[in-house]
Amino acid sequence: MSATGPATPRDAPTEPLALDALTEWVGVPSVSSDPDRAEDVRRSAHWLADRLRRSGLPRAAVWETDGLPAVYGCLPAADPDAPVLLVYSHHDVHAADASEWRVTAPFSPLRRDGRLYGRGSSDAKGQIMAHLGAVRAHLANRPAPAVTVRYLIEGEEEIGSVHLADLLSEHADELSADVVMVSDTMLWSLREPTVCTTVRGSVTASLTVRGAERDLHSGAVSGAAADAALELGRLLCLLTDDSRRITLPGFYDAVAAPGPELRASLDSLPFELPGWLAETGTFRADGEEGFTAPERLWTRPAVEVARLTAGRTDAPSLGLIPAEAGADLLLRLVPHQRADEVADQLRAWLAGHRRPGFGYELEISSTISDPYRTPERHPALAALTRAVGRAYGSPARPIGNGGAAPAAQLARACDAPVLFFGTGLPGDGWHGPDESAGIEALRLGVRALAAFLEELPSGLR
Repeated sequence: MSATGPATPRDAPTEPLALDALTEWVGVPSVSSDPDRAEDVRRSAHWLADRLRRSGLPRAAVWETDGLPAVYGCLPAADPDAPVLLVYSHHDVHAADASEWRVTAPFSPLRRDGRLYGRGSSDAKGQIMAHLGAVRAHLANRPAPAVTVRYLIEGEEEIGSVHLADLLSEHADELSADVVMVSDTMLWSLREPTVCTTVRGSVTASLTVRGAERDLHSGAVSGAAADAALELGRLLCLLTDDSRRITLPGFYDAVAAPGPELRASLDSLPFELPGWLAETGTFRADGEEGFTAPERLWTRPAVEVARLTAGRTDAPSLGLIPAEAGADLLLRLVPHQRADEVADQLRAWLAGHRRPGFGYELEISSTISDPYRTPERHPALAALTRAVGRAYGSPARPIGNGGAAPAAQLARACDAPVLFFGTGLPGDGWHGPDESAGIEALRLGVRALAAFLEELPSGLR
């Protein structure tokens, strides 16, 4: 399949959301973290480029990188001076363990009870198809869009967007925009329309502790030899205090309490703890004391242990004391914190807690990201808020996003404000078994995004 070429006829716009096409795309196992799936990621990119052309975008291409490919598309407005919207998302998906899936296999998509099951259905192939559906709906009664719409759909988001900076630099002209929209976020619920205005940043790191040259027989040295796993456990316990505040030196210097408007908005959201626990599969709501669960999710920093390793996992322990233990850490940051400063704080924290006789290694990922907040008074945000309210039938309120996105990077590269709109919901099972997308959520997303294409020109002229 060619990465470029003449546009093919646009599909009939009788159903803006091309659900059959989305189902087909979800069946492509575009797992970026698995080297054996690299060709599937490329197949996904070519599938999307072809879909963009079928949706009426004359300029669609696969952009190769030193890793996995991204997809670019452009649909020009009739007016060459019309505002330019750049839509960012990703077509790669998180790895899936088929043994954990119950409804269907990860890449055997299935529609059932108003949902589409399959890896990537919600994160984020469904969100991309909602954008294409919105363009189809927007063009139903006009020959060209009211704004020029450009798309950058990368293929490495799930592995840290390792070549995104290269893409932004090499294709700066094609990616210039008046406003950027990141579509890799979640809604609160279909009953309560919301607009995400902040995303957290992230610092990921691997901490390794070594206590011996090799695994030791516990019968020979138990009680007298260094235990790397216990030492790692001690360090992890010291990462937070009794109130679950992070103990890195200077960590909270740039953290501000949520403003009154955002706090009032979060307090007014219908939140029932039992329902949230059931929807997310969480046993207990935990976190920093003095804040509600929504405030912890969207306005406070956090630290998580994403993985622990010690000893052999492929055989019985055999009474061995492991020589090495490791933990993958994930720090979530809030606006005004800087990822590089937090990385330095983590290094200083470890230096202050080392003990003689152990070896320590801290590796900070190169894909750290800064948090981002959309300018509160920007007219594009007002246009998006109006559009979401029109689509859902009631005023939209601001919320945040618990995860990270390369919003700050996009804002700097494009010199433009970043908006957020996604069709995911907390119960969609991102990165877990039986991921699914609500079909009604996708259709409402099409409606909201189509309204946004109408609202945006007046907001940016």
